[in-house]
Amino acid sequence: MDRRGFLTFVAALAATPAFADDFSAFVATLRGPANAAGVPDALFDSVAGGLSQDPSLAGKRAGQGEFTRPLKTYVDDAASPARVKIGRDSAAKYGLAVASASRATEVPVEMIVALWGMESDFGRSHGDRDIFRTLATLAFLHPDNPVYAQEFVAGLVLLQKGLPREKLKGSWAGAMGDPQFMPSAYLKYAKSASGGMPDIWSAPDALLSIGNFLHESGWVQGLAPLIETRAPENFDYAALKQDFSAWRAAGFKTLEGYPLPRQGVAMLFFPAGASGPAFLLSENFFVLKAYNFSDSYAFAASVLAERLAGRTALRQPWPVEAQPLTQAEREAIQRGLVARGLYDGKIDGRFGPITRLAIHAFQRGSGVARADGYPSRAVLELLRANP
Repeated sequence: MDRRGFLTFVAALAATPAFADDFSAFVATLRGPANAAGVPDALFDSVAGGLSQDPSLAGKRAGQGEFTRPLKTYVDDAASPARVKIGRDSAAKYGLAVASASRATEVPVEMIVALWGMESDFGRSHGDRDIFRTLATLAFLHPDNPVYAQEFVAGLVLLQKGLPREKLKGSWAGAMGDPQFMPSAYLKYAKSASGGMPDIWSAPDALLSIGNFLHESGWVQGLAPLIETRAPENFDYAALKQDFSAWRAAGFKTLEGYPLPRQGVAMLFFPAGASGPAFLLSENFFVLKAYNFSDSYAFAASVLAERLAGRTALRQPWPVEAQPLTQAEREAIQRGLVARGLYDGKIDGRFGPITRLAIHAFQRGSGVARADGYPSRAVLELLRANP
């Protein structure tokens, strides 16, 4: 789909009316956007005509582990010794393919393999749901999010380009193959190692496609996404995001004592508060978030890559919070930040860089000495004490 066709499609989708209780009528409204993307009526009818709503998808979006589980627990599972062993064995089995993918995309072998493991357990788990039923159901259940309808149409474009319907199966979210690409990601990033339509259900094309996704998303060669560090004793917590040059001037180094990268911007991240471990998140960390928007996902993928490469990760003690915040309390923090004009994002209890920077600003304005940006119970109590 070219840019003009895509813009036409988006305009058509924006004009699509919502149907509260008629799934078939809702699916029929996607004909216009599909036509705008160049999908003929015969192809649309062949897919839409037999679709039924998938009741098992209700509530799925709210239960994603990378958004709901404690970070340390999520990372321990995602980058476990068992997964590292399987990853190394898989990388050895497809050594030529992954080395070729790394050379072509300038993304390290371990990072490509780590995402392969995060997404499909190294090709062992693709999902078997029909993506058209899945995406149509999600679009119907979540009219606030136009992405699902857009992906439904992108899936039709894949059919038109020659991918067989039986291939187009995937996860509960409509992601497919070893890289778990959504249809639009396939159209944009999938690559074939041997020519023809990319086969992301096979390791060689999947590995190349993962590397290409990161390369096209801005991956900086030679830059670690996650750098374990320690805040110097005299650190004033005045900023959590600045150039590496500023971090070096403030006395920051890698945990091993090596100098930080010379160029780029990094965000200081305290996943358990200032009393716990500290990390600098580089530009490549946020490239990983283009693959999956969750901070936990990008963090775990970075740790898994380090361990696949034989390097030690997570060396500092990680304190366990005695009384973790509930979902309602996490949302209360966001509402308190909104009331003070410090945050204008979603009230969803999910804390990414934007929320953490807002917490940092609130802490600084409240005279907190170690303004770490961490969504703690102390922050919640301070917000409640100063409405």
